[in-house]
Amino acid sequence: MRITSTSCICPVLVCLCFVQRCYGAAHHGSIKVTRNQTKHVEGETEVHHRPKRGWVWNQFFVLEEHMGPDPQYVGKLHSNSDKGDGSVKYILTGEGAGTIFIIDDTTGDIHSTKSLDREQKTHYVLHAQAIDRRTNKPLEPESEFIIKVQDINDNAPKFTDGPYVVTVPEMSEMGTSVLQVTATDADDPTYGNSARVVYSILQGQPYFSVDPKTGIIRTALHNMDREAREHYSVVIQAKDMAGQVGGLSGSTTVNITLTDVNDNPPRFPQKHYQLYVPESAQVGSAVGKIKANDADTGSNADMKYTIINGDGSGVFSISTDKETREGVLSLKKPLNYEKKKSYTLNIEGANTHLDFRFSHLGPFKDVTMLKIIVGDVDEPPLFTMPSYIMEVYENAKIGTSVGTVTAQDPDTASSLVRYLIDHNTEEDRYFTIDASTGTIKTAKIFDREETPWYNITVTASEIDNPGLVSHVPVGVRILDINDNPPELAREYDVVVCENAKPGQVIQTITATDKDNSANGARFHFFLDEEHSLNPNFTLRDNEDNTASILTRRKKYSRTTQDMYYLPVLISDGGVPSLSSSSTLTIKVCACERNGQVRTCHAEAFLSSAGLSTGALIAILLCVLILLAIVVLFITLRRNKKEPLIISEEDVRENVVTYDDEGGGEEDTEAFDITALRNPSAAEELKYRRDVHPEVKPMPRHHTSTSLDSIDVQEFIKQRLAEADLDPSVPPYDSLQTYAYEGHRSEAGSISSLDSATTHSDQDYNYLEDWGPEFKKLAELYGEIESERTT
Repeated sequence: MRITSTSCICPVLVCLCFVQRCYGAAHHGSIKVTRNQTKHVEGETEVHHRPKRGWVWNQFFVLEEHMGPDPQYVGKLHSNSDKGDGSVKYILTGEGAGTIFIIDDTTGDIHSTKSLDREQKTHYVLHAQAIDRRTNKPLEPESEFIIKVQDINDNAPKFTDGPYVVTVPEMSEMGTSVLQVTATDADDPTYGNSARVVYSILQGQPYFSVDPKTGIIRTALHNMDREAREHYSVVIQAKDMAGQVGGLSGSTTVNITLTDVNDNPPRFPQKHYQLYVPESAQVGSAVGKIKANDADTGSNADMKYTIINGDGSGVFSISTDKETREGVLSLKKPLNYEKKKSYTLNIEGANTHLDFRFSHLGPFKDVTMLKIIVGDVDEPPLFTMPSYIMEVYENAKIGTSVGTVTAQDPDTASSLVRYLIDHNTEEDRYFTIDASTGTIKTAKIFDREETPWYNITVTASEIDNPGLVSHVPVGVRILDINDNPPELAREYDVVVCENAKPGQVIQTITATDKDNSANGARFHFFLDEEHSLNPNFTLRDNEDNTASILTRRKKYSRTTQDMYYLPVLISDGGVPSLSSSSTLTIKVCACERNGQVRTCHAEAFLSSAGLSTGALIAILLCVLILLAIVVLFITLRRNKKEPLIISEEDVRENVVTYDDEGGGEEDTEAFDITALRNPSAAEELKYRRDVHPEVKPMPRHHTSTSLDSIDVQEFIKQRLAEADLDPSVPPYDSLQTYAYEGHRSEAGSISSLDSATTHSDQDYNYLEDWGPEFKKLAELYGEIESERTT
C-alpha cells in the first residue's frame, strides 16, 4: 500500500518526500500479503512464494488555521493489492478519525474537515487498514502513521511579567544593566521564524537602550541626575519573524526610577541670619531653628549642626531634629539684657553619610553666621538672696523686729518694690511685714517648746506693674529662753528594805528640762531646807545630772511606818536659774537577804487586846448587809410568779410547757379529750381555770340547735368567735387542734382500729374482675376473707 501526501509539493519537503517514498517500507516495516501458490511437477517439493507488499510510507502534514470552504486535502492511502476495481476498502482509525479526518474508503483520500490549532495539538496518531470488500478480510496488516499540524505565524510575542518596576542609582555609568525582559511566542520555534523574537525600544530614548536578542535594558547616558529627573517610562517591543515585515509584535512598559546618591552638598539659603530672643526665655527651652537645604533624600540628606565659634557658644547649644533636619537652638544659661544685648554664632551644617565617589563635588558642609538679639523684658523684682533665715526669741513682745528682706527691680527703669507676706497658711499670720522696707515683725508671742520653727513666703512686686511678682522663702527660728523649770524624768517607785543598812543607795533619779541645752544642761539636786536633816534618808548630787537617795539608819519596819515622803529640789543652769520641787514616795518592803523584794503589803497582827473597835464594827456591818441581801433575794424568789406572757411587747409565738402529767384517764379536769372526738360530746364550754374572765363569754345558740346536730364548721366558728372576744387569753395566736373527722357516714368507719374485732360483710370477689391493676388488692382481700372463713 502506498501513502501519498500533497505536502510533498512544498519545496522545503521535496527531499523528505522523495526519501520517504523510496525507503518508507524499509524504515517502517513491510506488510506481507499472501498470494496464489505455484505447484511444481510431481515428485518435486511444493514451494510457497510470499512476495513482500507494504505501505509506501510518508508523514502527512496539514496546515493549521485553514479557513477554506472545502475540507483540506491531507493525503492518500493506496495498497498494491488495489487494482482499481473497488474491491479494496480503506479504513481509518485513531485520533480524530471520523470527526476531524475523513477517508474515502474506495480511493483512500484523506481530508481534514475542521480548522486545527497547532498550539493546542501538534500532531495526531492514526491507523490505516485495507480490507477485501467481498470477504471483509484484511489485505495487509494495520499500519500507524502521523498527521502533523504545520505551524503558521498566528501568535504574537507576549511579556508575561509586565509591566515592570525597577530602580537604578543615579549618576550610574553608561551601559549599566537595568533589567532583562523576556517575551514568549506560542508558535513553533523549530519551524521557520514564527517564534524568533527581536527586541526594540519604542519609548525611553536616548536615556535607555535594549539588546535586540537578549532583551537586556541598559542606561544610554552618562551621569543621569535624579534631582533633574527621577522617573522614566520605557516601552519595549518584541517582534517575531526575526523582525521582518509581516511579523507580529507585543510590547510592555518598564517604569524606571533613579535612586538617590549623596551627590549634593548641603547649603544654607543665606550667609547671615538674625534671631530675637527675649531675656525672659527659660533655660533649656528652644529659642529658634535654622536649616540647610540638601537636594538629596533619605540618609543622604541627613546632617549635623554644630556651633564652631562665636561669643555665644557657652550660652546657646544646637541640636538636630532628625525628622525635619533642622538645627534647633536652645538656651543653656539665662539671658540678661542689662548685661549683654547680643551674641554672634557661627553654625555649620554637614552631611553625616558621605559617598567618596562624589567627593569632588564637595565639600559636603556649609557655614552661616547667626546673630542673636536679646530683647529687654520687664522682669519682676529680684531678691538679694535666694532664701532668708531669721531668728527671734520666744516670749518676745508683739511687734519685735525679726529681720528684713530686700528686692530690686533688675530693669533699667528700676521701679519701686512693694512687699507682702503670702497668707496661705496659719504660720504666715504670725508675722507682719512693712510693705516699703521689707522689715518683718512678730504678730504673736511665740513659745519655742510648742513650735520652734516657722516658714513663711514673702512676695515682692513692682508698684508700676503689680502683675510682675517674685517670691522668696523665709525661715524664722524661735530662740530659746530659760522659761521652763526642770522636772523629774519620770515617776519613781522608791523601795527601802526593812533590813536596809545606813548609807545604802536605794534609788538614782534624773531630771529633764523643756528648754534646750543652753538653758538647762546642768541640773542641781538638793533637799528642802526644812528636811535637810532628815533622820531616815539623805540625797547626794552626783554632778552628772543625776542624784542618789541613800538611807541614814537601819531597821525600817512596816508595822511602825510603811511609807515615807522625801521632798527634792531641782534647779537648772540657765540665766536666770529656775527650780522646781518634787516629792518622792518611799515604800518599806520585806526583802530577802540578797535584797530582792518579797512583799510590800502590810500584815495584820492581833494584839493581846484583839482587833480594834472600829475594825470589828466595820466587819459586822458588812456581814449584816450581806445577810439582808440574801434574805431579800429569797423572799422575792418565793413571791415571784412566772407570768404566762413574758412581756407585753413580746408578740412572738411562745411555747408553754406544762410538766404536770395529770391524774390519768379519770382526770378530766387536766385534759378533756371528749371535745376532740366529737363536738356534740362537749356539753359545756371549758375555760381557763387559772384566770377568771371579767366578761362572760358569748352564749351558745341552744334555741334552735341541739348538741347532736352541731356541724363541725359551726363548732369551729363558735370557738373562733369565743377566742377573739375572750379578754383572758394571751394577746397572740394560739394553736388549737381538733381531731374531729366529721359525722358518721353510712358506710361506717374505714379505720383499721376496729378491724381486728369487727367482721365485715363486704364481698371482695368482684376485685378479681377489675383487671390486672387490682390483682394485688384482690389477692390481699381474698386472703383475709379466706382466713376469716377458715
